[in-house]
Amino acid sequence: MSLLLRIDRYLRRSRMSRSEFGKRTVNDPRLVTDMVRGRVVGPSVEARIIRYLDGAGA
Repeated sequence: MSLLLRIDRYLRRSRMSRSEFGKRTVNDPRLVTDMVRGRVVGPSVEARIIRYLDGAGA
């Protein structure tokens, strides 16, 4: 499953906004919107996102 799809599923289930997710995971409120628009995140950012999702049971 792609990281963006996993984030999207988490956001729908948790009813969290894209900007709140970005702030909580990497202190970047534009993270998810930028990813939707084609931003490719580096390995350290990806690891932080995955850690957050794993901790949330997503």
